Amino acid sequence: MPTGRNNIRKSPRILRHLFKLHGLKESFGNASKGIIYLFFFHRNMRIIFILGILALLSGLYFKLKGIELVALCITVTLVLMAEIFNTSIEMFMDMVMQKYHIRIKLVKDIAAAVVLLAAMNAIAVGYVLFIRRIFK
Repeated sequence: MPTGRNNIRKSPRILRHLFKLHGLKESFGNASKGIIYLFFFHRNMRIIFILGILALLSGLYFKLKGIELVALCITVTLVLMAEIFNTSIEMFMDMVMQKYHIRIKLVKDIAAAVVLLAAMNAIAVGYVLFIRRIFK
């Protein structure tokens, strides 16, 4: 049975293992490949990306305050994340079950609802941030 003193001696090795950067570059590479795949092979991702860039450029053009730009960036990111979530769920469900099943359809519909909610939120945030500036 290990004593407390032996555990203390082993802890630096454990900490080194926990905090080592081995594989970090590979993880970022894999994530980048996923984003690139989505951008090139999924129309909705391209649309959301382009609209997000336009929204951010509009924010700079209309000279939004810092906190407003932060809200805009978070909103754009939320929509992108929702679309990534939706696409991954749909791809996984297609892989699990090739033929039609009502529960698979419901899972896909629920995942799509996440994107819808994020998009509705983005419209509301865009309205609050831009409506006065556009009609000024």
